[in-house]
Amino acid sequence: MSLSPFKPVPAPATATPVRRRPSLDFSITGLIYCSMMMFMGLAAINSQANLLFGVFGLMIGILVVSGTVSRIVLKKLLVVRVLPKHGVVGESMTAYYEITNAKRFWPSLSVTLAELDGVEGFTRQPHSYMLHAAPKMTASVPAELIPKRRGLHVLGRYQIATSFPFGFIKRAIIERHKDDVLIFPALAQVDGRLLAMCRSADNTGESIRPRPGGADEFYGLKEFRSGDNPRHIYWRRSARTGVLVSKEMTRVAPPRLLLLVDTCLRDRTPASHALVERNIATAGSLAATALDQGLSVGLCAWSGGPLSILPTRGKQQREEVLTVLARLPLNTQFTAVQLLDEFQNMMKPGTTVMLLTPTDPGLADHARGGMLVLRADDDSMGQYFRFGAEVNFTTCMPPDQEGSIV
Repeated sequence: MSLSPFKPVPAPATATPVRRRPSLDFSITGLIYCSMMMFMGLAAINSQANLLFGVFGLMIGILVVSGTVSRIVLKKLLVVRVLPKHGVVGESMTAYYEITNAKRFWPSLSVTLAELDGVEGFTRQPHSYMLHAAPKMTASVPAELIPKRRGLHVLGRYQIATSFPFGFIKRAIIERHKDDVLIFPALAQVDGRLLAMCRSADNTGESIRPRPGGADEFYGLKEFRSGDNPRHIYWRRSARTGVLVSKEMTRVAPPRLLLLVDTCLRDRTPASHALVERNIATAGSLAATALDQGLSVGLCAWSGGPLSILPTRGKQQREEVLTVLARLPLNTQFTAVQLLDEFQNMMKPGTTVMLLTPTDPGLADHARGGMLVLRADDDSMGQYFRFGAEVNFTTCMPPDQEGSIV
């Protein structure tokens, strides 16, 4: 059955309410004031009293002044968003709006700003309130946002409104400026026992093999080069050979962790989507915690095609892994078995391989020895990952993925 083009499609029950003010409106106080003004006008006409005519004219003047001043207040206001680099689902983040009053003489007072586009990524419509901005001055006002969906959210249109000076008339105008903010998946507190399992699974890798380039124990000798630490020069050998040589020390590299993230949807039900989102959040939590503790972490997933990140350490790696997880698209074809086959060459000795999957992947003959498997539908996962009570995985997918849920 086709929908009529004149019948609006109802928004999902989980949609964030968006309030859009009309360009000109009367408040309840304004309606009462207008009723009193009309009553005063009828009384003046009926009695022909000059005093009542004067009061009636004064009330009309006050209403005209209210409408004119409210219009002037909103003129020449320039808004610039100062957004954080990224946010995390379920965690509060603060955005700032720098509102510049470009008018020469008139101040702007009691201005409300509300976003109209991109609000589906947050639990409520982003809005802020500016009390005062002097002429040729800039006021910075904060807005607290709580993300509810991962992904890249584009903020476009916004509305500024005011009811200054008397609160009788409400005026609003819509402006447009494009900005975007990236929201990472929800991050949980990871139990230390799980990381201990990852370390213990790597019993023949880098965790016990010495590598050059550290400062632990003597590893060997090498020719001294410009930029090397002069304290490591081996003077006895240098004096005997006539060539400067320096000591090279060992370092103990941390274990490498390779995360295989299965995002394949068995069906398009809300429960299946929730399991996939929990699985993505689990992978992000494990990767962030492991990287914070100095482990090397890599990632393999399907992102419109096979995508891999080689294991390494550092804050940049943490941000890159979480960025990829935040922007993972809908996957209904690339299964866990295909994931293992595609990235088999990355499962090298010395690397702990962990498969994160929403449900039983049915590996059978594809199981790999020494590989750890974490299932999002396993009740015991709550022992290792503790998400905040405000995280609702049924609403964590990007808005474009929710549209076709059945």
